Amino acid sequence: MQDDKMLNYIKEVLKNMPTDWLNLTTHRLDIYDESLAKIEFLDQFEKLYNDNNSEPSALNELRTAYDYIRLGHPLSCVLEWAIANLNNTKAENVISFSSKTTPILAILRKNLLASRNTQIFYAETIPDFFNAKVIKDVYGYNFELKQVKKASDILAFDGSNIFISQQGEICNFDTNENVDFFLNLHADFGSVLLVNGEENESYISEIQHVRRRETIAITPINALSALKELVTPSSVATHTTTVELDKADTIAAIKEITGAPTKALVGSSGLSVQYAIMMGLIDYAEENHKGKPIKFVVPPNCYGGTNDQARRVAACIENVEVVDLPVDGDHDMVQSIEIVLDKIAKEDAIPYIIAEIPTNPRVEVPDLNQLRDVLSKVRSTKIGEKAIDPVFILDQTFCPNVLFLGEEKILSSVRTISYASGSKFPSGGQCTAGYCVGNKLTTALLDKIELHLELCDNEATDLQYKILAKQLPSMLQRISDAYKNTREFVNFIKETLPTAKINFVSEELAAQSFTPSVFSLDLPTKGNNHEEREIYKRELNLKLINLMITKIPNESKYCVSYGQLKGCYWTIPATSTQGTTKEGDKDYIARVALSANMDLDLHKKVFRDFVKNI
Repeated sequence: MQDDKMLNYIKEVLKNMPTDWLNLTTHRLDIYDESLAKIEFLDQFEKLYNDNNSEPSALNELRTAYDYIRLGHPLSCVLEWAIANLNNTKAENVISFSSKTTPILAILRKNLLASRNTQIFYAETIPDFFNAKVIKDVYGYNFELKQVKKASDILAFDGSNIFISQQGEICNFDTNENVDFFLNLHADFGSVLLVNGEENESYISEIQHVRRRETIAITPINALSALKELVTPSSVATHTTTVELDKADTIAAIKEITGAPTKALVGSSGLSVQYAIMMGLIDYAEENHKGKPIKFVVPPNCYGGTNDQARRVAACIENVEVVDLPVDGDHDMVQSIEIVLDKIAKEDAIPYIIAEIPTNPRVEVPDLNQLRDVLSKVRSTKIGEKAIDPVFILDQTFCPNVLFLGEEKILSSVRTISYASGSKFPSGGQCTAGYCVGNKLTTALLDKIELHLELCDNEATDLQYKILAKQLPSMLQRISDAYKNTREFVNFIKETLPTAKINFVSEELAAQSFTPSVFSLDLPTKGNNHEEREIYKRELNLKLINLMITKIPNESKYCVSYGQLKGCYWTIPATSTQGTTKEGDKDYIARVALSANMDLDLHKKVFRDFVKNI
């Protein structure tokens, strides 16, 4: 009876839910408290359920759930809540993934660090992409694979028991108290993990962190389909898919845009692609330079996901280490790379460099000829042997239109892999997918990266391919038009508030195709000491953002985004994209991202009013 009440309520929720539940890919920071994200959303949702209130206005007032898409979103939270209710457990014990492999890897990672044994049971067949040998040899995870007829056959074990079930009904679990983790796989939706027993609840936050950093939650469209299947099984119709055509169109568009000679690999998010790059390069290094130290060289103030993921990988693999690379502000990227590569060469180690061009958030571009030369330089180990040449892993999310990799291009002679977040310009903010390509020197590396993208089951979803196929053809024009708006707004701010410091590309760089539509704004401050000046500036940042989102609510958003189809997005990197970055490396400045479709005159007016009142 209680189940019927819940299912009927969800039916009404699905009828009345806000459109943002399905379409939004970035969270509004003004209604988001990261420490309370899922708890706050579900607490309020459960109150509505108890009151039998599914009115659109009530649903629309719910606080942001998790951080939209990667870690979770309203529909994934509702799905997990419903599954938890059906299985008499807590909502936080149910975690949904777009990937079918990554939840297993998340448990194995936790057990590796805790020196705990793992048994993985399966009743039908183990998924084809679950490559046990690679998971053991490259990731360093330890486990035993065993086949059983049903979950009830599994006995108690001093370690973790995982039971994998591949079935059409993703919400129903074949339970057994001897199983610590139940994983249901669905061919189209992804997977749902149920954490069983209080003794295993310490795994939950770490599993969720893997979902945030190395993959994504079940997508909104698939969560919606799973919920519809749950509440009205007979109503879920089969649908024809155009994914092969969409995939071909997406890959062809990426090839045309980048000019890269290699195939394009498309993942469920930018971090999914970056994870495949890291693990693919580690795999390649172990195969070709067995036993040598691997150094991932990463800017300490770069996007927090990049920084955090690199350190998480290094924590699991003994011969992998992260090396800091200061790249902007008072530091020159080329000089920093020179120093770091000389040191790594002396150690006879393998250098993999991850860097953003332009840098984030200070939008700086190094001298590209000098960059090519320092990366191409032949170095020697301390005993005089030729050192291993670097692989440059280029995050060009801010300027995906710049041609780095094709024949005779600036980085064609250096082993270079380029990747971009598809949640930005490629999709116009409509999905989270990401992609990577390489130059002619990286064919073998791309093969390894593809292997790990498939192993983690992190390829782009059908809908992501469809969105990219639709949006990529207009990307270059959108970049051009958004840059024009950004240049005009930057020039206006310089005239209106000349004491502000603006980080943006020069006209000369723009002539070389570096035409981002994002800039950082360091507002003028005052005070008797550094602490007072810093407090004043941080308060001024928030005052500006709050004024913009209040006066222009249909266009100005307090969000982490870039390359969107319309509007203007504001954020403070230190409290958003640099969330896991060390405090001393954070940037407490405003970052502003403009689109081609916005009321620029209104934004100027509001900014002028702001200046009058400071």
